[in-house]
Amino acid sequence: MAKYARALTIAGSDSGGGAGIQADLKTFSALGCYGMSEITAITAQNTREVTAVHAVPEEAVVAQLDAVLSDIGADAIKIGMLHSAETATAVARALHRWKAGLIVLDPVMVAKSGDRLLSEEAIDGLVEHMFPLADLITPNLPEAEALLDRRIDGRDDMKTAAAGLLTLGPNAVLLKGGHLQGNQVFDVLVQRLEGGGVATRWFEYPRVDTANTHGTGCTLSSAVAAYLAHGRTLQDSVAAARDYVQAAIEAGAAYELGRGHGPVLHFHASWE
Repeated sequence: MAKYARALTIAGSDSGGGAGIQADLKTFSALGCYGMSEITAITAQNTREVTAVHAVPEEAVVAQLDAVLSDIGADAIKIGMLHSAETATAVARALHRWKAGLIVLDPVMVAKSGDRLLSEEAIDGLVEHMFPLADLITPNLPEAEALLDRRIDGRDDMKTAAAGLLTLGPNAVLLKGGHLQGNQVFDVLVQRLEGGGVATRWFEYPRVDTANTHGTGCTLSSAVAAYLAHGRTLQDSVAAARDYVQAAIEAGAAYELGRGHGPVLHFHASWE
């Protein structure tokens, strides 16, 4: 019988549907994966703000993971909002116990609205317990600055910062430069090589003039996981995911939803 490419998201729920679990599952479906979810927190949010965050108890977090991985399994896993150090530790232990691999970690700290989604004390837990498990982490510039405790100024500094993040434990880092000014957006991928050394690859795209960018980070990391689930290499998965997100931003720019940062169009290939 035919088999699905199985992708699991571990993240928070976004009631507005633009980011988090909802964006991840849309991305998995759009890219031909069977999507599963483990919800770490429930957020009340829309295109303008996050009004409430309710953490899911650790035992329920672990129970969800055990239920999925003991029966269905996962070819790749995307991790987003973990919210607390306790949740990060619980998830790390469960993934280690199930010998889970191909993990893409988006260190979500702040929502597009500016509302904090990760407690300060959880950052150390994220680095200590989750980074060593990650095949790839996908921080944006503010997240990278918080992790490294320093400013990142310009494209030249991005490569150095990405290399610094690599020393924290992941096998690869995709540092996203969308917060820099300019008509072009630059992302840099640094990856450990099996024989030693580091490979570097830049991605450059034209900036789209739109406020509809809610959930772009979630969408990118889940797209990488989806392509990995299909058996692509990490570099190919990142390149394909970056193309997918660019097309979703361009297509979503034509739509109006809410009064803040609207979503990208995850199903641009089939809706248009």
